[in-house]
Amino acid sequence: MSANAAAIAPSDLLEAARVSKAWPFEEARKIVGRLEREGGPARTILFETGYGPSGLPHIGTFGEVARTTMVRRAFELLMPGVPTRLLCFSDDMDGLRKVPTNVPNQEMLANYINKPLTQVPDPFGKFPSFGEHNNARLRSFLDSYGFEYEFASATEYYKSGRFDKTLLKVLAKFDEIMEVMLPSLREERQQSYSPILPVSPRTGHVLLVPLVSRDVEKGTVSYKEPETGEIVEVPVTGGQCKLQWKADWAMRWAALGVDYEMAGKDLIDSVRLASRICRVLGAPPPEGFNYELFLDEEGKKISKSKGNGLSIEDWLRYASPESLQYFMFQSPRAGKRLHFDVIPRTVDEYLGALAAFPGQDLRGRLNNAAFHIHHGNPPTDDLPISFSLLLNLASASHVEERDVLWGFIRNYAPDVTAQSHPRLDDLVGYAINYFHDFVKPAKTYRAATDMERAALEDLAENLERAMDSNPR
Repeated sequence: MSANAAAIAPSDLLEAARVSKAWPFEEARKIVGRLEREGGPARTILFETGYGPSGLPHIGTFGEVARTTMVRRAFELLMPGVPTRLLCFSDDMDGLRKVPTNVPNQEMLANYINKPLTQVPDPFGKFPSFGEHNNARLRSFLDSYGFEYEFASATEYYKSGRFDKTLLKVLAKFDEIMEVMLPSLREERQQSYSPILPVSPRTGHVLLVPLVSRDVEKGTVSYKEPETGEIVEVPVTGGQCKLQWKADWAMRWAALGVDYEMAGKDLIDSVRLASRICRVLGAPPPEGFNYELFLDEEGKKISKSKGNGLSIEDWLRYASPESLQYFMFQSPRAGKRLHFDVIPRTVDEYLGALAAFPGQDLRGRLNNAAFHIHHGNPPTDDLPISFSLLLNLASASHVEERDVLWGFIRNYAPDVTAQSHPRLDDLVGYAINYFHDFVKPAKTYRAATDMERAALEDLAENLERAMDSNPR
């Protein structure tokens, strides 16, 4: 806990957390209720986030991990001593359904449609597969933020046999799962739907085909090979089949004992169906909530495969990681546009939350985004200047170097230096980057009118006389 909160008794903090209206505490209380309903001894609570590595990770991907971490920390405050884990699960055994538009070597990728993502070559040429490339990008970013998590690969879990027991249960409960799924499908899709997808031994494709037969005793399914018409029998275990994603989601919840997972608002129906399938498999579905989706500048849903919207790297060029977490914390159930113009306002709102924290009572602190971003320990150094003012200074002075902006800052706050205020020095760098990339290219100029020229010349003369009469 921070120095600001050092005098707060743990019992007071716990009592305030139990009634806090901040959404991470509201979510965490659901998990507390789940444990209370079980009635057994305390156990490890498993939080999960999912990632579909069909495209490069974007800010929405990160947001799910950031928000889940906020709920996790809130739960740990409510239930001290109860262990927790966060599993970041990559669906990298999914078949490549279309070629992303924001990667190189797209013609090459087109040859691998329907192959598992971990069997598709990396178009960037850096990793053994496209799935592993995108997994590495996600892990690198999460590591740079200092998230505490465990990474999991669907390919590894399927092929290693970690899902085998539950996959056999899916086979045994096939008809009940179909009863859940079929009413949600169009009539033509009902004729061919199967929750179990064979991986073709011939082509390696993840096949969307109806099953010819099932053998629960042998643990196998049979299907007609699309290209040859041959009837092929494959085990459902060992990575030789995978599940359609709603059934896959439910199977994972049941197999791993997931306690909490949030999802986008577009997946409300999918969560409902997966929850029913999870119960068919004999396990309770996790707690969670549906957050609103991020939209791009035109109001369209951000897509990993299209690459529209801000990338993770984009935000970090113009603002701090903590400001991004502030954006994620604010009103997760409300739709928000995510584009470059929101960055300056978000940075200043985050700085305002930091400045307000020391003067707030306990209830106010628990509702403050800074508490959840910094796990109750926000930095306390005061910044004498806002990010928007730094941007205005950068724009007015056409700055290219930090020293120029620091000259203005020292005129305003003589005792402030880059060494004493490193976070302010970071803001200076962000302001220069933002000016260089967005403000400077949009600037237009015109010649001064005669009246403007005369006024400027008069101003210059007056300034010169003032400097002569007040030399330093």
